[in-house]
Amino acid sequence: MPTLKEIPCGETVTVVKIEGSGPVKRRIMDMGITKGTDIFVRKVAPLGDPVEVNVRNYELSLRKEDAESIIVSKGHTESCPLP
Repeated sequence: MPTLKEIPCGETVTVVKIEGSGPVKRRIMDMGITKGTDIFVRKVAPLGDPVEVNVRNYELSLRKEDAESIIVSKGHTESCPLP
Protein backbone atom coordinates (compact mmCIF):
# COMPACT_ATOMS: atom_id res chain seq x y z
CA MET A 1 0.00 0.00 0.00
CA PRO A 2 1.23 3.52 -0.69
CA THR A 3 2.37 5.99 1.93
CA LEU A 4 1.18 9.58 2.18
CA LYS A 5 4.56 10.71 0.81
CA GLU A 6 3.84 8.94 -2.51
CA ILE A 7 0.45 10.59 -3.11
CA PRO A 8 0.42 13.41 -5.70
CA CYS A 9 -1.24 16.77 -5.25
CA GLY A 10 -5.00 16.76 -5.66
CA GLU A 11 -5.80 13.27 -4.37
CA THR A 12 -7.87 12.34 -1.36
CA VAL A 13 -6.79 9.26 0.56
CA THR A 14 -7.89 7.40 3.68
CA VAL A 15 -5.51 6.46 6.49
CA VAL A 16 -5.14 2.70 6.83
CA LYS A 17 -2.32 2.50 9.37
CA ILE A 18 0.31 4.61 11.09
CA GLU A 19 3.65 2.82 11.30
CA GLY A 20 6.17 3.36 14.04
CA SER A 21 5.78 3.65 17.76
CA GLY A 22 6.38 5.95 20.67
CA PRO A 23 6.44 9.73 20.46
CA VAL A 24 6.42 10.00 16.65
CA LYS A 25 3.26 7.92 16.23
CA ARG A 26 1.64 9.73 19.16
CA ARG A 27 2.45 13.16 17.66
CA ILE A 28 0.91 12.19 14.32
CA MET A 29 -2.23 10.96 16.08
CA ASP A 30 -2.38 14.14 18.18
CA MET A 31 -2.49 16.14 14.94
CA GLY A 32 -5.75 14.37 14.06
CA ILE A 33 -4.39 11.74 11.69
CA THR A 34 -5.93 8.46 12.81
CA LYS A 35 -7.09 5.25 11.10
CA GLY A 36 -10.04 5.94 8.80
CA THR A 37 -9.39 9.69 8.49
CA ASP A 38 -9.64 11.23 5.00
CA ILE A 39 -6.67 13.37 3.93
CA PHE A 40 -6.61 15.70 0.91
CA VAL A 41 -3.09 16.33 -0.42
CA ARG A 42 -3.11 20.07 -1.10
CA LYS A 43 0.51 20.83 -2.02
CA VAL A 44 3.79 18.98 -2.29
CA ALA A 45 7.03 20.94 -2.18
CA PRO A 46 9.39 20.47 -5.16
CA LEU A 47 11.70 18.18 -3.20
CA GLY A 48 8.80 16.47 -1.43
CA ASP A 49 9.33 18.13 1.95
CA PRO A 50 6.97 19.32 3.40
CA VAL A 51 3.63 17.93 2.26
CA GLU A 52 0.64 20.21 2.89
CA VAL A 53 -2.62 18.39 3.57
CA ASN A 54 -6.19 19.11 4.65
CA VAL A 55 -7.30 16.87 7.49
CA ARG A 56 -10.42 17.28 9.65
CA ASN A 57 -11.17 20.74 8.19
CA TYR A 58 -7.74 22.29 8.83
CA GLU A 59 -4.45 22.62 6.98
CA LEU A 60 -1.39 20.74 8.16
CA SER A 61 2.19 20.53 6.92
CA LEU A 62 4.00 17.24 7.43
CA ARG A 63 7.66 16.40 7.14
CA LYS A 64 8.61 13.81 4.55
CA GLU A 65 9.69 11.38 7.29
CA ASP A 66 6.29 11.65 8.99
CA ALA A 67 4.40 11.25 5.70
CA GLU A 68 6.36 8.03 5.02
CA SER A 69 4.97 6.45 8.19
CA ILE A 70 1.31 6.99 7.19
CA ILE A 71 -0.08 4.10 5.11
CA VAL A 72 -3.07 5.14 2.99
CA SER A 73 -5.56 3.81 0.48
CA LYS A 74 -6.42 5.92 -2.52
CA GLY A 75 -9.77 7.64 -2.83
CA HIS A 76 -11.24 10.01 -5.39
CA THR A 77 -9.32 12.78 -7.17
CA GLU A 78 -10.19 16.47 -6.84
CA SER A 79 -8.73 19.45 -8.63
CA CYS A 80 -5.44 20.70 -7.23
CA PRO A 81 -5.44 24.38 -6.22
CA LEU A 82 -2.73 26.51 -7.75
CA PRO A 83 0.02 27.77 -5.41
